[in-house]
Amino acid sequence: MKVSVVIPAKDESENIDPLVAEIHRAVDGVVPFQVIVVDDGSSDGTGDVALRTGERLGCEVKCIRHQNSVGQSTAVLTGVRHADGEWIVTMDGDGQNDPADIPAMIECAKTMKNDIFCIAGYRRARKDTAWKRFQSKLANRVRDALLHDGCPDTGCGLKLFPRSTFLSLPYFDHMHRFLPALIRSQGGDIEVVVVSHRDRQRGQSKYSAWNRVWVGIVDLFGVMWLQRRAKVPVIARVDDTKAG
Repeated sequence: MKVSVVIPAKDESENIDPLVAEIHRAVDGVVPFQVIVVDDGSSDGTGDVALRTGERLGCEVKCIRHQNSVGQSTAVLTGVRHADGEWIVTMDGDGQNDPADIPAMIECAKTMKNDIFCIAGYRRARKDTAWKRFQSKLANRVRDALLHDGCPDTGCGLKLFPRSTFLSLPYFDHMHRFLPALIRSQGGDIEVVVVSHRDRQRGQSKYSAWNRVWVGIVDLFGVMWLQRRAKVPVIARVDDTKAG
């Protein structure tokens, strides 16, 4: 089972080198893997740094470059489409997700009985401001009350899911915030794994509080509509004939 670690990144040249190195240390010898960095219109050479790190470590790194910045969800989609692995791990490019959590998520995935699933990271001890933690807690409670996705921290970038599952989902901008709900609406199972969360050491966040709030409200109602339209069949049996 090969794992593709997909990292959407915009102007993260200071963070991408240590991040790729940490992924290599955490996953090398656990499963075959590759790192896919989707350079979302960076102006600081993020993709070049990632490739140099891969060459130095002898680690398979693939860089896909967007001509212009198109956002995190589209960058994830680009990475998944170019991935060779059967399983996808997504993580943020700012270094706040800890690659050391990936092996535990892989072990959890191996126990899944359903072929459609998502292993979702849960940042129980977040390294954010009190205001940001309050916003996130409120948003998660509202989202779970309306979508019933069973995920206490859907905003965590660290997730694992089958490539085929992701590519079967309806695509829309900002869909990465609603992956557990979308996967559950397709009959999938969600498992939560507690993961670390670290301070951002370098660079600046690309998101403001207001763009998270307003975009999230609009998308929330869109996902509710998708849930109402989704129908998951219960297979009674499968019959076939044998050749010859």
